[in-house]
Amino acid sequence: MIAPTVIESFVSASNDHPRKVAIYWGPGRITYAQLHKCVLAYASLFHARAEVRAGDRVGILLKNSPEFIYALYGALSLGATVVPINNFLKAPEIQHILDDCGVKCLLSATDFDDVLGKLRTPRVLRTADAPALPATSPPQLPAIAPSDLAVIIYTSGTTGRPKGAMLTHDNIASNVRSCVEALEETAGDRMALLLPMFHSFMLTVCIFTPLSMGAGIVLIKSVHPFKAALKEMIQHRATIFCGIPQIFQALAQSKIPFWVHWLLRLRMVISGAAPLPRETLDQFSRKFRFPLLEGYGLSEASPVVSFNPYRGVRKAGSVGLPVPGVEVKILDDNGEEMPAEQVGEIVVRGANVMRGYFNHPDETAATLRHGWLHTGDMGKKDADGYIYIVDRRKEMLLVRGLNVYPREIEEVLYKIPGVREAAVVAQADEKRGEIPVAFVSATEGSSLQPAELLRFCRENLADYKVPREIRLMDNLPRTATGKVAKLELKRLL
Repeated sequence: MIAPTVIESFVSASNDHPRKVAIYWGPGRITYAQLHKCVLAYASLFHARAEVRAGDRVGILLKNSPEFIYALYGALSLGATVVPINNFLKAPEIQHILDDCGVKCLLSATDFDDVLGKLRTPRVLRTADAPALPATSPPQLPAIAPSDLAVIIYTSGTTGRPKGAMLTHDNIASNVRSCVEALEETAGDRMALLLPMFHSFMLTVCIFTPLSMGAGIVLIKSVHPFKAALKEMIQHRATIFCGIPQIFQALAQSKIPFWVHWLLRLRMVISGAAPLPRETLDQFSRKFRFPLLEGYGLSEASPVVSFNPYRGVRKAGSVGLPVPGVEVKILDDNGEEMPAEQVGEIVVRGANVMRGYFNHPDETAATLRHGWLHTGDMGKKDADGYIYIVDRRKEMLLVRGLNVYPREIEEVLYKIPGVREAAVVAQADEKRGEIPVAFVSATEGSSLQPAELLRFCRENLADYKVPREIRLMDNLPRTATGKVAKLELKRLL
C-alpha cells in the first residue's frame, strides 16, 4: 500500500524488505537496508553542513548515480523540498533556477566543478562529503504531512524562462498509486532507469514508484552506448523500461540478434516525454513480443496523466486512457467540453495536479482555473475516451486563418522511408500569416531529396498544410529531456 507521503512509503518498504536489492548499479547491488542507511547519511550531511531544515530548498546537480537517490530521500527526510536540476544546463540557466526558488544548498560532484565555479550559491556540498558522516546518528527527523512540498520541477522552458512546478508529497504519492494500478506493478518488478534522473517522468515512474513498493531499480549511467544499457537490462532482468521515442525508433529500425529476444525479461516498455510517431509504434510492435505503451504527462501533473492500457485495447496514435484517479476533458476556448473527435485544449484534474508555480502567482492563476490544470496541449477524445494529442497550442500555426498542427505534418514525413527525425515550425509570412517549414534528418545510409519529400506531402496533405520548405540536417537539436528544441529551429529561420 502506498502511504500518503513518499518518505513514509520508502521507510515502510525498507523495513519490510531490508535484504532485498533496491538498486542494481553496474556490478554492485544496494539493498533496502543499505539504501536507508545512505539516505540517513545524506540527511546528516544536509543538516550538519548546510543547516537544512524543514521547508528549505535543496538543489541536486548530479548525473545518474545512486547518490542522486540518497540525496533525494535524505533531503525529503528533513522536510526539505528537492529541486532536481537539469545537468545539461549552462551556468546562467542553473543560476536562474537557484535564484528563482531560493535554494539553500546545492549538492553536486567534482565533475561539475567548472560549472560550480561560475555559480553564486549560499552553500555547495559534494557527494564525497557524505561518507565521512556517521549514518547511525541522524538528526531528529520531523513529521512530514501529505500537503508539504516535496519537489519543485522546473519546466523545460520551450516557450520562455523555466518555471518551478510545486509538487507536494500527496501529488506524487497519488501519481505513484495511479501508476501502480495502471501498469499492474508489483514488488517483483525491476525498473530500468537510464534517462536523466532529474526529469519528472524518471522521478515518479522510475524512482518514487519502485521504492514505494519494495521493487528494484536497474540504474544505468547513460543511454549511450545503448548496447551496454541493453546488456545491463538483460543482466539484471529488468521487467519495465521507460524511454523516449528516438530510443524505440532506433530499436525498431536496428538489427537485434535473435538471442536478445530470448534473454530480455521485459514485460512492457513505456514511451514518454515526447510524441511517439505512429510509424515507430507499428515497426516496434511487429518486432518485439512485449507491448510499447505510449503515455502522456507533464511536470505540472506529477507527471503521468494517461497510458495506453497494459491489458485491453491499445490504440495506435493515442496516448491511452486517463490513469486511475485522474480526469481529462477537452475544452473549447469558452471552457465548454467538446464532443468526441473534436479538437480542443486538454485539461486535467486530480490529486496529482501541482500546487502552482513557485513565486509566479499570475502564471499559476492562468494555468490552474476552475479546479482544472490547463495544459496548453491540443487534443481530442474518441468515442471510447481514448486521448489523442494533436499539438501544443503555442506551436499551432495559423495559415490564412486555418489551424495547422505541426504534428500532423510530421506524422506524414515519418511515413517516408529513410526519414529518421522530422520537426515542423512556423515562419512568419506577410500574405498567409504563418507558413510551415520542416526540418528533417535521414537514417544512416539513406539519401533524401527535399523535392521528393515535398511531393509526398502534397499527395497526403491539404495544400495549405504542405511545408513551404524542407531543410535537411544531420541531427535535429534536442533538449535534455529528448524533445526537439523547436526554439533552436525557429532561430535558424
